[in-house]
Amino acid sequence: MKIIIINGPNLNLLGKREPEIYGSTSFEEYFSTLQAKYSSLELEYFQSNVEGDLIDKIHEIGFEYDGIILNAGGYTHTSVAISDAIAGVKSPVMEVHISNIYKREEFRHKSIISKECIGMISGLGLKGYELAISYFLNPKI
Repeated sequence: MKIIIINGPNLNLLGKREPEIYGSTSFEEYFSTLQAKYSSLELEYFQSNVEGDLIDKIHEIGFEYDGIILNAGGYTHTSVAISDAIAGVKSPVMEVHISNIYKREEFRHKSIISKECIGMISGLGLKGYELAISYFLNPKI
């Protein structure tokens, strides 16, 4: 099974940026624990601050992978292009947000990409990524 985690803008700053919201663990540290726990999977990670790079990655892997876990960061609320990219591929996409977007500024309450995703996990910290992996491993529960 092939699953990729795609993180959008500013998520490269996890562990440094607003630890009261995002915690003090870098994503690379967390990803290492996921790789160890799910060693039977082909688990990959990609991060970019550039909208076009995120779209290119979705296009590149979106017909081969069993699951895409996407935290589009701020593009969640603004990018019709990322929504269109998700709609254009066959691989299922789970939307993940570390913080609860509905407890934040009002403009964050609207996700443009949600309608193209199979579901959304929001507000459970980094654990949301693991829950998304669990879903892809057993989507019937």
